[in-house]
Amino acid sequence: MDLMKFQCPCCGSERLYRDGLRYLSNGKTVQRFLCRVCGYRFSDSKIKVNVFKQNLVFSNSMHNFGKRDSVNVCVDKIGFQDLSFTLGENVGSHEFSSVEKTINKFLRNRRERQVCASKHEAKNLAKMEPLKTGLAGATKKSEVIQFLWHLKKQGLKENTIKCYDAYLKTLVNSGANLLDSESVKETIANKKWSRNTKALAIASYSRFLEFKGVSWKPPRNKRVRKLPFIPLEKEIDALISGSRKKLATFLQLLKETGLRSGEAWCLKWKDIDFQNRTITINEPEKHGKPRMLKISPTMVAMLKAMQTENERVFIGKLPFFRESFRYFRQRLSVKLKNPRLLRITFHTFRHWKATMEYHKTKDILYVKQLLGHRDINTTLLYTQLVNFESDEYHTATAKTVEEATKLAEAGFEYFDALENVHIYRKRK
Repeated sequence: MDLMKFQCPCCGSERLYRDGLRYLSNGKTVQRFLCRVCGYRFSDSKIKVNVFKQNLVFSNSMHNFGKRDSVNVCVDKIGFQDLSFTLGENVGSHEFSSVEKTINKFLRNRRERQVCASKHEAKNLAKMEPLKTGLAGATKKSEVIQFLWHLKKQGLKENTIKCYDAYLKTLVNSGANLLDSESVKETIANKKWSRNTKALAIASYSRFLEFKGVSWKPPRNKRVRKLPFIPLEKEIDALISGSRKKLATFLQLLKETGLRSGEAWCLKWKDIDFQNRTITINEPEKHGKPRMLKISPTMVAMLKAMQTENERVFIGKLPFFRESFRYFRQRLSVKLKNPRLLRITFHTFRHWKATMEYHKTKDILYVKQLLGHRDINTTLLYTQLVNFESDEYHTATAKTVEEATKLAEAGFEYFDALENVHIYRKRK
């Protein structure tokens, strides 16, 4: 079998691997292939589609049934409108084209349809139930899509839109009818969610009804503001010292600046001033204020070790990076026998930085400026966390200006002086 005769249906590449055989129920076998370019896996069974000589664009919104089964179907020109090809795919280069498509890509081959079987040959035809469409019907699905597009046009961030989408889908999958507020109330009441999760679901549905121009009386649910977990500095340092270069640099940046993870991830090289050891946040998240933050020589050295020709400091997608951090955190927690590490997230670094800065300065306005908050009530949360009377300290002494400077850069604060010796301390 010549591999050059086959092309990847996803990217069109002819660079393929043989990926074993697929054994069919009729006793026959078909060859499986794995694309070396995009990683798509498919078999050599073809679906022949008779199409016109033009580029066709079809919708991708299909029901998600089994993706591993392929089927041989001959479709004439009359019924080709029911097919769903990948957006922008050119299938009209020849009068008669062979296109590899899985069974879930065709509206004509849903599980309720008869494929290559007559009425008399089909099994259990009378027991077949109507297909249940998602989001309580196609009409509601289109309305939700319109709602999400409305949020996009209003300038909301992609993560915020995904949050609205996730809660609405969860309500629907739990049996709620989005056009019936009483149905939504019943679904929320039956859910074993925390108060905060229910509050987010109620807020998402309220925003949806506002878009529809409908009012409702939301259920009573008071949100509880939980105090964040504040780890010890040695626990944060353990995570940083045990990480690989990219993760260690990212965590050290969060520790020194108190940035949101999204702000740190979008940092560009042009925003870093290595000479003055500062970074500038020009596009803050959550309507925060732009600000300039100081970084240590250690942070400068770590950033220079990562410097590339890319525009951004950190390349990739933050959700995948966060998952990698969770995996590493789990392993380190077991290794160090410290389950408290499992409670540390990217946002924990922000809470830790704010708490430490308020303890040092007792200036809530300074902490507000550091975090980029617009409302001081948000910053006031950190004043409830300061209770360090019983904490232990590292101590160090300095006799010269150079020694004192190094201790200050390492995070030590001046405590006292005795016989021309300056005493510094830093919380453990």
